[in-house]
Amino acid sequence: QVHLVESGGGLVQAGGSLRLSCVHSGRTFNRHGVGWFRQAPGKEREFVGAFAWNSETTYYADSVKGRFVITRDNAKNTVYLQMNSLKPEDTAVYYCAVTISFTVIAMRDVSRYEYWGQGTQVTVSS
Repeated sequence: QVHLVESGGGLVQAGGSLRLSCVHSGRTFNRHGVGWFRQAPGKEREFVGAFAWNSETTYYADSVKGRFVITRDNAKNTVYLQMNSLKPEDTAVYYCAVTISFTVIAMRDVSRYEYWGQGTQVTVSS
């Protein structure tokens, strides 16, 4: 079992920054990946980015590329989502998730992630 807890959300003005944290505990896997997703009201949950644990490679949705950065702190079992140059359209509930068998082909697929955090609200005002 894997337990995920997100934090760091809040209200920020457009152009500002926030850093989200995802602390994970429980089982570890050889090929797992950590994904970040977001869901705005009335919209489907969408892929933001992902971190492949073994290769330490990051991937990003086009909408956030160049603005968001995913990093990892092994000692703290934490994955971060640094969000810069925030826009009102970034407003959503942000979730981290773990897939036990990460593949680039499937990393955007919500259904491929077995474990999810509770989400943290990010609101960007114009």
